[in-house]
Amino acid sequence: MAAKEETSIEIDGREVRVSSPSKVFFAERGETKLDLVHYYLSVAEPIMRTLRGRPTMMQRFPDGASGKSFYQKRVPDSAPDWLQQTTVSTPNGTDSNVLVVADMAHLVWAVNQGCLGFHPWPYLAATPEVTDELRIDLDPTPGQTFADIRAAGFRVKDLLDELGIHAYPKTSGNRGLHIYARLEPRWDSFDVRAAAVAMARELERRHPDQLTAAWWKEERGDRVFIDFNQNAPHKTVFGAWSVRSRAGGQVSAPLSWSELESVELDDLTLASVPHLLAEWGDPWETMNDAPQSIEPLLTMSERDMEAGLMDAPWPPVYPKMPNEPPRVAPSRAKQAAEG
Repeated sequence: MAAKEETSIEIDGREVRVSSPSKVFFAERGETKLDLVHYYLSVAEPIMRTLRGRPTMMQRFPDGASGKSFYQKRVPDSAPDWLQQTTVSTPNGTDSNVLVVADMAHLVWAVNQGCLGFHPWPYLAATPEVTDELRIDLDPTPGQTFADIRAAGFRVKDLLDELGIHAYPKTSGNRGLHIYARLEPRWDSFDVRAAAVAMARELERRHPDQLTAAWWKEERGDRVFIDFNQNAPHKTVFGAWSVRSRAGGQVSAPLSWSELESVELDDLTLASVPHLLAEWGDPWETMNDAPQSIEPLLTMSERDMEAGLMDAPWPPVYPKMPNEPPRVAPSRAKQAAEG
């Protein structure tokens, strides 16, 4: 029997093994597992600014982007001794030992496990009690184009600019848009979610035909949904610079606001992004330098609560929360009331 193909790469002073390096992971252009490793090494500096020190969930695709996948929180027992880990608790109270991306050797180790992209927690492993990212997820409804999402993104920017909050956009790698703000180390995830709910509701008030904070799909119409629950405790979001499980290897690419005006989503791939990074630089390079305050959004939240608004619905995996409305779609609630 022939020996299995493998290679090793020296990264951050460690020899990291890459098995089956020539296995095709992306069908459109034929990029291999080793090509994916080289992509991540080419964006090492900017991706480490976003991932370093964070608990990170892996979504593994052992047979490449077109194959079956599974999410893996727990680090396998076969992991090397040098791999950094931390313990996180899920909403149902289950503890898991998860990967902490300490350096590029950790990231490439995960790629060798078949991980295409990374899903980091919104806090550092060293300070899990402090959430340091506000994550705004603009989710398209059926029939919408990226032009609709792009326009919605600039509506978000307008409001945050007005409130003195500097935020940074990235593509989701699929059809949506994510907008991030690095936060001062003052708030937990409940506070950050409350700020996101208040922001979503204010944007809906200002642009009721374009944006919605409606959790129930039946109430959204053809408006862009601002998914505030991406800020719920222990929620992970697909990371910046990560590669999606698409045949073309599309990347969740950080952008400047001027770049967002003209970018085409499918052009941002593991083949093109390193060249664009070399040409444009890292649009998020300064994000960590000036952490932002969400006090203006928390003031909006307090105003809404004083006006009698309840909390927005939470995802079904979370326990019932104080001041949360019933977790039942409005149409079903109406049917039940009519008997």
